[in-house]
Amino acid sequence: MTIQVKVRFFTVLALALTAVAVMAQNNVAEEVAWVIGDEPIFKSDIEEQYQQALYERVAISGNPYCVIPEKMAVDKLFLDQARIDTVEVQSSSISAEVESRINFFIANLGSKEKVEEYFRMPLPRLRDKLNEVYTDQYSIQQVQSNLTKNVKATPADVRKYYNGLPQDSLPYIPLQVEAQIITINPVIPQQEIDEVKARLRDYANQVNSGEREFSTLAILYSQDQSTAVYGGETGFQSRSVLLPEYATAAFNLNDSKRVSNIVETDDGFHIIQLIEKRGDRINTRHILLRPKVSDKDLTDALTRLDSIKADVNAGKRTFEEMALLISQDKDSRNNGGNMLNEKNHSSRFEMADLPAEVGKKISVMQPGEISEPFVMVNPKTRREQVAIVKLVKRIDGHKADLGEDYMIIKDMCEADAKEKILRDWVIQKQKSVYVYIEEGWRNCDFKYDWLKKGE
Repeated sequence: MTIQVKVRFFTVLALALTAVAVMAQNNVAEEVAWVIGDEPIFKSDIEEQYQQALYERVAISGNPYCVIPEKMAVDKLFLDQARIDTVEVQSSSISAEVESRINFFIANLGSKEKVEEYFRMPLPRLRDKLNEVYTDQYSIQQVQSNLTKNVKATPADVRKYYNGLPQDSLPYIPLQVEAQIITINPVIPQQEIDEVKARLRDYANQVNSGEREFSTLAILYSQDQSTAVYGGETGFQSRSVLLPEYATAAFNLNDSKRVSNIVETDDGFHIIQLIEKRGDRINTRHILLRPKVSDKDLTDALTRLDSIKADVNAGKRTFEEMALLISQDKDSRNNGGNMLNEKNHSSRFEMADLPAEVGKKISVMQPGEISEPFVMVNPKTRREQVAIVKLVKRIDGHKADLGEDYMIIKDMCEADAKEKILRDWVIQKQKSVYVYIEEGWRNCDFKYDWLKKGE
C-alpha cells in the first residue's frame, strides 16, 4: 500500500470513527432509511459515507442519497450470506492489520494519547471498531471470491470480449518497459560488521543493566526509521509478517526486561526486546543497524560489472547467462535476469513502478542497450548495491491492443464476467431477504429493483 493510499485511508477512517464517536456521545436519535433483513441503515450512516466521498473527491454516478444506501444494502446482503456460509475470518490477519493501522495513526499523530484524542475514544475501543471494519471487508471479499472462483477466460472468450468492446471503451496503456538486471552486493569488511555488533552489544548491556531505556536508544540510534520514531516498537505482528530470523528470535523471548542476542536478517543486524505476546502475535521493540559499504568496495563492484557489461557486448556471454552466474537479485537471477513487476505479476513496468535508479537509467536507453554500472538502494533491504540493467523492450503509450496487451484484456474480460455473476447473485438474494425502504428514500433510479420487495 502506498503512502498516498494510507493517508487517504487514514482520513476516511477518521471521518467514519469520529462520526460514530460523536453520535454515541451525543446520544443522537437515529433515523432509519433502509432495512435489509433485520439490519437497519441509518440516515447518519449514509451522511457519513457521503462526507467521506466528498472529502476524497470521489465521483458519485447519480444521486448520492440513492447510490450510497444501495451500495450499503448490497454489502449487507453479502454479510448476511457470510453468516449463512459461516465464513471463517482469520483473526490473526485481521489483528495484524488493525495493529498496523494503529501504529500508522500513532506515527502520524505523534502519540497514543493524540490518537485517542483525535478519534474521541480509547485505544481498546478503536481496536474493536477497526476489527469490525476489517472483519466485514474480509467477509464480503470471501463471499464474492467464492462466487467467482471458477471464472477463467479462454483465448476465445478474450477475443470475443475484445471484439465486442467499443473503441472508446478501450483503456489507454501508458508507456511500459521490460528490463533485465544484474546486481552485486559489495563485500562488507568484517571490521565494519564487528563494529556494528559491538555497538549493539553495548546498547543491550545498557538496557539489561537498567542504565538506559531500550526505547530511548531506538529513537537515537536505530536505522529503521519507520519504527525508531516511536521507540523501536513494531506493533503486534504475526510470525508470517516478520523476517524469519527476526520471528524466531522474537518468539523465543520470554522476559520483557532482557534484550535478545544479535539477530542478522536481510535488513541488517538487530537487537530485540519483548513487549507482549498475544497468541500467535507479538509486539516487540528493536534497534536495527546496517553495516556501511566502503567507497572502495563500491568501486570494486562497479568495476566488476563494467567488465561483465564489456563481455556481454563482445558476445562472450549473454546477459541471461551472467545473471544466472553472478546476480544477487533473488527475484530475477533464475529468470535470466528478467525483472518481475510485483504489482501486476508480469514482466512489464510502468516507469513509476521501477526502482528510482533503474527508471532513471532506462529512461534514456534504447532496446538492447545495457546501462553503465550504477549504485542503487535495494528497495527491500535498503542496502546499497551495484547494478547494470538491460532494456529489453519499450512499449509506447497506446490504446489497449489484443496482441500487445492480451493479459490486460483478459483481466478485463474476467472482471466483467465476475461482475455479471455478482449482479445476478444480488438479484436472486433479494428474493430471500426482507427489504424495506422508508418513503422519503424511494424516489431513486436504483441499479436493482428494491421497491418491488419493499412494498
